[in-house]
Amino acid sequence: MRPSLAALGTTAAAALVLAVLPFGLSGYHQALAAQAATFFISILGLNILTGYTGQISIGHGAFMAIGGYTTAVLSRDHHTDLVVTMAAAFALCFLCGLLVGLPALRLSGVYLALATFALAVSVPQIPLKFSNYLGGSGGVQSAKTVSHLWLYAVSWSAAAVMFAVAWLVLRGRTGRAFRAIRDSEVAATSSGVVLPVYKTLAFGISAAFAGVAGSLFVIGTNGFAQPSEFGVLLSLQILIGAAVAGLGSLWGVIVGAAFVGLLPTISSDVPVIGSSHGQDVVFGVIVIAVMLLLPTGFAGLLHRLARSRARA
Repeated sequence: MRPSLAALGTTAAAALVLAVLPFGLSGYHQALAAQAATFFISILGLNILTGYTGQISIGHGAFMAIGGYTTAVLSRDHHTDLVVTMAAAFALCFLCGLLVGLPALRLSGVYLALATFALAVSVPQIPLKFSNYLGGSGGVQSAKTVSHLWLYAVSWSAAAVMFAVAWLVLRGRTGRAFRAIRDSEVAATSSGVVLPVYKTLAFGISAAFAGVAGSLFVIGTNGFAQPSEFGVLLSLQILIGAAVAGLGSLWGVIVGAAFVGLLPTISSDVPVIGSSHGQDVVFGVIVIAVMLLLPTGFAGLLHRLARSRARA
Protein backbone atom coordinates (compact mmCIF):
# COMPACT_ATOMS: atom_id res chain seq x y z
CA MET A 1 0.00 0.00 0.00
CA ARG A 2 2.91 2.31 -0.76
CA PRO A 3 1.67 5.63 -2.17
CA SER A 4 2.84 6.74 -5.60
CA LEU A 5 4.65 10.01 -6.21
CA ALA A 6 1.47 11.36 -7.82
CA ALA A 7 -0.53 10.51 -4.69
CA LEU A 8 2.06 12.13 -2.44
CA GLY A 9 2.14 15.22 -4.63
CA THR A 10 -1.64 15.46 -4.63
CA THR A 11 -1.72 15.10 -0.83
CA ALA A 12 0.91 17.82 -0.40
CA ALA A 13 -0.98 20.15 -2.75
CA ALA A 14 -4.25 19.53 -0.90
CA ALA A 15 -2.53 20.23 2.43
CA LEU A 16 -1.13 23.50 1.09
CA VAL A 17 -4.53 24.60 -0.21
CA LEU A 18 -6.21 23.77 3.10
CA ALA A 19 -3.51 25.69 4.99
CA VAL A 20 -4.03 28.96 3.10
CA LEU A 21 -7.74 28.60 2.34
CA PRO A 22 -9.21 30.00 5.60
CA PHE A 23 -7.51 33.37 5.14
CA GLY A 24 -9.62 33.99 2.06
CA LEU A 25 -12.92 32.85 3.60
CA SER A 26 -15.51 34.54 5.74
CA GLY A 27 -16.26 33.20 9.21
CA TYR A 28 -19.37 31.45 7.91
CA HIS A 29 -17.45 29.65 5.17
CA GLN A 30 -14.66 28.75 7.60
CA ALA A 31 -17.30 27.00 9.71
CA LEU A 32 -18.61 25.14 6.63
CA ALA A 33 -15.09 24.00 5.75
CA ALA A 34 -14.59 22.83 9.34
CA GLN A 35 -17.83 20.84 9.06
CA ALA A 36 -16.40 19.14 5.97
CA ALA A 37 -13.36 18.15 8.08
CA THR A 38 -15.73 16.61 10.62
CA PHE A 39 -17.33 14.47 7.93
CA PHE A 40 -13.88 13.65 6.55
CA ILE A 41 -12.92 11.99 9.84
CA SER A 42 -16.20 10.12 10.26
CA ILE A 43 -16.18 8.87 6.65
CA LEU A 44 -12.56 7.81 7.06
CA GLY A 45 -13.55 5.69 10.05
CA LEU A 46 -16.51 4.11 8.28
CA ASN A 47 -14.30 3.35 5.28
CA ILE A 48 -11.96 1.36 7.52
CA LEU A 49 -14.87 -0.74 8.75
CA THR A 50 -16.90 -1.13 5.57
CA GLY A 51 -14.47 -0.48 2.75
CA TYR A 52 -11.51 -2.41 4.14
CA THR A 53 -13.12 -5.01 6.41
CA GLY A 54 -16.47 -5.52 4.66
CA GLN A 55 -18.65 -4.90 7.74
CA ILE A 56 -21.66 -2.71 7.01
CA SER A 57 -22.62 -0.03 9.52
CA ILE A 58 -25.50 2.44 9.49
CA GLY A 59 -24.90 3.52 13.07
CA HIS A 60 -21.86 5.78 13.10
CA GLY A 61 -23.98 8.74 14.11
CA ALA A 62 -24.36 6.96 17.46
CA PHE A 63 -20.60 6.97 18.04
CA MET A 64 -20.49 10.62 17.01
CA ALA A 65 -23.14 11.28 19.67
CA ILE A 66 -20.98 9.58 22.32
CA GLY A 67 -17.96 11.62 21.28
CA GLY A 68 -19.94 14.85 21.14
CA TYR A 69 -21.50 14.41 24.56
CA THR A 70 -18.08 13.49 25.97
CA THR A 71 -16.74 16.86 24.84
CA ALA A 72 -19.77 18.81 26.06
CA VAL A 73 -19.90 17.16 29.50
CA LEU A 74 -16.15 17.33 30.15
CA SER A 75 -16.08 20.98 29.16
CA ARG A 76 -19.18 21.90 31.16
CA ASP A 77 -18.44 19.98 34.35
CA HIS A 78 -14.65 19.87 34.44
CA HIS A 79 -13.63 22.77 32.16
CA THR A 80 -11.40 20.36 30.24
CA ASP A 81 -9.44 21.71 27.28
CA LEU A 82 -11.37 21.02 24.09
CA VAL A 83 -8.46 19.27 22.39
CA VAL A 84 -8.11 16.97 25.40
CA THR A 85 -11.82 16.12 25.19
CA MET A 86 -11.20 14.92 21.62
CA ALA A 87 -8.63 12.44 22.92
CA ALA A 88 -11.09 11.32 25.59
CA ALA A 89 -13.80 10.88 22.94
CA PHE A 90 -11.38 8.79 20.86
CA ALA A 91 -10.62 6.48 23.80
CA LEU A 92 -14.22 6.13 24.99
CA CYS A 93 -15.61 5.45 21.52
CA PHE A 94 -12.84 2.92 20.87
CA LEU A 95 -14.05 0.96 23.90
CA CYS A 96 -17.69 1.35 22.85
CA GLY A 97 -16.79 0.14 19.37
CA LEU A 98 -15.15 -2.96 20.81
CA LEU A 99 -18.27 -3.66 22.89
CA VAL A 100 -20.51 -3.30 19.84
CA GLY A 101 -18.11 -5.34 17.71
CA LEU A 102 -18.28 -8.39 19.96
CA PRO A 103 -21.98 -9.24 19.42
CA ALA A 104 -21.63 -8.10 15.81
CA LEU A 105 -19.31 -11.06 15.21
CA ARG A 106 -22.38 -13.26 14.80
CA LEU A 107 -23.95 -10.95 12.23
CA SER A 108 -23.15 -10.03 8.65
CA GLY A 109 -24.71 -8.33 5.67
CA VAL A 110 -28.17 -6.88 6.11
CA TYR A 111 -28.46 -8.24 9.67
CA LEU A 112 -25.38 -6.32 10.76
CA ALA A 113 -26.71 -3.24 9.01
CA LEU A 114 -30.01 -3.52 10.90
CA ALA A 115 -28.20 -3.98 14.21
CA THR A 116 -26.12 -0.85 13.69
CA PHE A 117 -29.23 1.00 12.50
CA ALA A 118 -30.85 0.13 15.84
CA LEU A 119 -27.78 1.61 17.52
CA ALA A 120 -28.25 4.84 15.59
CA VAL A 121 -31.87 5.01 16.70
CA SER A 122 -31.35 4.13 20.37
CA VAL A 123 -28.20 6.02 21.42
CA PRO A 124 -29.68 9.53 20.86
CA GLN A 125 -32.49 8.53 23.25
CA ILE A 126 -30.07 8.02 26.14
CA PRO A 127 -29.82 11.76 26.97
CA LEU A 128 -33.61 11.81 27.27
CA LYS A 129 -33.47 9.01 29.82
CA PHE A 130 -30.68 10.64 31.89
CA SER A 131 -31.85 14.21 31.50
CA ASN A 132 -30.47 15.37 34.88
CA TYR A 133 -26.93 14.73 33.70
CA LEU A 134 -27.17 14.91 29.92
CA GLY A 135 -29.68 17.72 29.60
CA GLY A 136 -32.56 15.79 28.03
CA SER A 137 -34.00 17.25 24.84
CA GLY A 138 -32.54 20.62 25.78
CA GLY A 139 -29.01 19.32 25.34
CA VAL A 140 -25.70 20.12 27.05
CA GLN A 141 -23.91 23.44 26.61
CA SER A 142 -20.12 23.40 26.76
CA ALA A 143 -18.38 25.97 28.93
CA LYS A 144 -16.18 27.11 26.03
CA THR A 145 -16.75 28.60 22.60
CA VAL A 146 -14.18 29.13 19.86
CA SER A 147 -13.62 31.30 16.82
CA HIS A 148 -14.29 30.06 13.30
CA LEU A 149 -10.60 30.25 12.42
CA TRP A 150 -9.63 28.20 15.50
CA LEU A 151 -12.31 25.65 14.62
CA TYR A 152 -11.05 25.39 11.03
CA ALA A 153 -7.43 24.97 12.12
CA VAL A 154 -8.17 22.34 14.77
CA SER A 155 -10.65 20.44 12.56
CA TRP A 156 -8.31 20.05 9.60
CA SER A 157 -5.32 19.40 11.85
CA ALA A 158 -7.28 16.59 13.49
CA ALA A 159 -8.31 15.35 10.03
CA ALA A 160 -4.65 15.25 8.95
CA VAL A 161 -3.66 13.33 12.08
CA MET A 162 -6.49 10.83 11.66
CA PHE A 163 -5.65 10.36 7.99
CA ALA A 164 -2.05 9.57 8.95
CA VAL A 165 -3.26 7.11 11.60
CA ALA A 166 -5.57 5.40 9.10
CA TRP A 167 -2.80 5.14 6.52
CA LEU A 168 -0.35 3.67 9.02
CA VAL A 169 -2.91 1.14 10.26
CA LEU A 170 -3.94 0.05 6.77
CA ARG A 171 -0.46 -0.22 5.28
CA GLY A 172 0.73 -2.72 7.90
CA ARG A 173 -0.22 -6.19 9.07
CA THR A 174 -3.53 -5.02 10.49
CA GLY A 175 -4.56 -3.51 7.17
CA ARG A 176 -3.65 -6.67 5.30
CA ALA A 177 -5.74 -8.69 7.73
CA PHE A 178 -8.69 -6.30 7.24
CA ARG A 179 -8.53 -6.66 3.46
CA ALA A 180 -8.22 -10.43 3.72
CA ILE A 181 -11.39 -10.56 5.82
CA ARG A 182 -13.20 -8.38 3.30
CA ASP A 183 -12.18 -10.54 0.34
CA SER A 184 -12.80 -13.95 1.94
CA GLU A 185 -13.21 -14.86 5.58
CA VAL A 186 -12.42 -18.51 4.82
CA ALA A 187 -9.19 -17.62 3.06
CA ALA A 188 -8.29 -15.15 5.81
CA THR A 189 -8.75 -17.81 8.49
CA SER A 190 -6.63 -20.29 6.56
CA SER A 191 -3.91 -17.63 6.35
CA GLY A 192 -3.80 -17.28 10.12
CA VAL A 193 -6.03 -14.24 10.58
CA VAL A 194 -7.98 -14.45 13.85
CA LEU A 195 -11.39 -13.20 12.70
CA PRO A 196 -12.88 -12.20 16.11
CA VAL A 197 -9.82 -10.11 17.00
CA TYR A 198 -9.54 -8.18 13.75
CA LYS A 199 -13.25 -7.73 13.11
CA THR A 200 -13.74 -6.35 16.62
CA LEU A 201 -10.63 -4.18 16.29
CA ALA A 202 -12.00 -2.71 13.06
CA PHE A 203 -15.19 -1.72 14.90
CA GLY A 204 -13.17 -0.13 17.69
CA ILE A 205 -10.94 1.90 15.37
CA SER A 206 -13.88 3.01 13.22
CA ALA A 207 -15.89 4.06 16.27
CA ALA A 208 -12.90 5.99 17.66
CA PHE A 209 -12.70 8.01 14.45
CA ALA A 210 -16.42 8.75 14.69
CA GLY A 211 -15.93 9.85 18.32
CA VAL A 212 -13.36 12.46 17.29
CA ALA A 213 -15.72 13.62 14.53
CA GLY A 214 -18.56 13.92 17.06
CA SER A 215 -16.35 15.96 19.35
CA LEU A 216 -15.55 18.39 16.52
CA PHE A 217 -19.23 18.41 15.52
CA VAL A 218 -20.20 19.69 18.97
CA ILE A 219 -17.35 22.20 19.11
CA GLY A 220 -18.56 23.52 15.75
CA THR A 221 -22.04 24.13 17.15
CA ASN A 222 -20.67 26.44 19.87
CA GLY A 223 -20.20 23.52 22.24
CA PHE A 224 -23.86 22.50 22.17
CA ALA A 225 -24.77 18.78 22.17
CA GLN A 226 -28.41 17.89 21.53
CA PRO A 227 -30.01 14.49 20.75
CA SER A 228 -31.72 15.73 17.59
CA GLU A 229 -28.34 16.59 16.06
CA PHE A 230 -27.28 12.94 16.10
CA GLY A 231 -30.30 11.29 14.52
CA VAL A 232 -30.43 8.56 11.89
CA LEU A 233 -29.96 11.13 9.11
CA LEU A 234 -26.43 11.82 10.33
CA SER A 235 -25.53 8.11 10.02
CA LEU A 236 -26.99 8.02 6.52
CA GLN A 237 -25.00 11.11 5.52
CA ILE A 238 -21.79 9.40 6.63
CA LEU A 239 -22.70 6.30 4.62
CA ILE A 240 -23.49 8.40 1.54
CA GLY A 241 -20.17 10.21 1.91
CA ALA A 242 -18.30 6.90 2.08
CA ALA A 243 -20.07 5.67 -1.07
CA VAL A 244 -19.29 8.89 -2.94
CA ALA A 245 -15.66 8.74 -1.80
CA GLY A 246 -15.28 5.13 -2.91
CA LEU A 247 -15.13 2.22 -0.47
CA GLY A 248 -11.72 0.67 0.07
CA SER A 249 -9.71 3.78 -0.78
CA LEU A 250 -8.42 6.69 1.28
CA TRP A 251 -7.82 9.12 -1.55
CA GLY A 252 -11.43 9.96 -2.34
CA VAL A 253 -12.54 10.64 1.25
CA ILE A 254 -12.11 14.40 0.96
CA VAL A 255 -14.55 14.43 -1.99
CA GLY A 256 -17.13 12.45 -0.02
CA ALA A 257 -16.69 14.80 2.94
CA ALA A 258 -17.16 17.89 0.78
CA PHE A 259 -20.20 16.28 -0.83
CA VAL A 260 -22.15 15.60 2.37
CA GLY A 261 -20.74 18.60 4.24
CA LEU A 262 -21.46 21.28 1.65
CA LEU A 263 -24.25 19.90 -0.53
CA PRO A 264 -27.10 20.53 1.96
CA THR A 265 -26.13 24.20 2.10
CA ILE A 266 -25.86 24.45 -1.68
CA SER A 267 -29.09 22.54 -2.35
CA SER A 268 -31.05 24.80 0.01
CA ASP A 269 -30.45 27.70 -2.41
CA VAL A 270 -31.90 25.85 -5.40
CA PRO A 271 -35.56 26.76 -5.97
CA VAL A 272 -37.90 23.81 -6.45
CA ILE A 273 -41.36 24.80 -7.64
CA GLY A 274 -44.23 23.07 -5.91
CA SER A 275 -42.21 21.65 -3.02
CA SER A 276 -41.84 22.90 0.54
CA HIS A 277 -38.83 20.62 1.00
CA GLY A 278 -36.69 21.81 -1.87
CA GLN A 279 -33.42 21.10 -0.09
CA ASP A 280 -34.33 17.45 0.46
CA VAL A 281 -35.51 17.04 -3.14
CA VAL A 282 -32.35 18.52 -4.64
CA PHE A 283 -30.10 16.59 -2.25
CA GLY A 284 -31.81 13.30 -3.10
CA VAL A 285 -31.69 13.90 -6.85
CA ILE A 286 -27.98 14.74 -6.74
CA VAL A 287 -27.20 11.68 -4.62
CA ILE A 288 -29.01 9.42 -7.11
CA ALA A 289 -27.23 11.08 -10.05
CA VAL A 290 -23.81 10.68 -8.44
CA MET A 291 -24.45 7.02 -7.62
CA LEU A 292 -25.49 6.36 -11.24
CA LEU A 293 -22.53 8.22 -12.72
CA LEU A 294 -19.96 7.04 -10.16
CA PRO A 295 -21.06 3.57 -8.97
CA THR A 296 -17.60 2.94 -7.46
CA GLY A 297 -17.23 6.44 -6.08
CA PHE A 298 -14.65 9.10 -6.80
CA ALA A 299 -11.78 6.72 -6.02
CA GLY A 300 -13.13 4.31 -8.65
CA LEU A 301 -13.19 7.16 -11.18
CA LEU A 302 -9.56 7.98 -10.43
CA HIS A 303 -8.64 4.31 -10.84
CA ARG A 304 -10.36 4.10 -14.22
CA LEU A 305 -8.66 7.31 -15.40
CA ALA A 306 -5.28 5.96 -14.31
CA ARG A 307 -5.84 2.70 -16.20
CA SER A 308 -6.94 4.58 -19.33
CA ARG A 309 -3.84 6.75 -19.15
CA ALA A 310 -1.61 3.69 -18.68
CA ARG A 311 -3.12 1.98 -21.75
CA ALA A 312 -2.73 5.17 -23.79
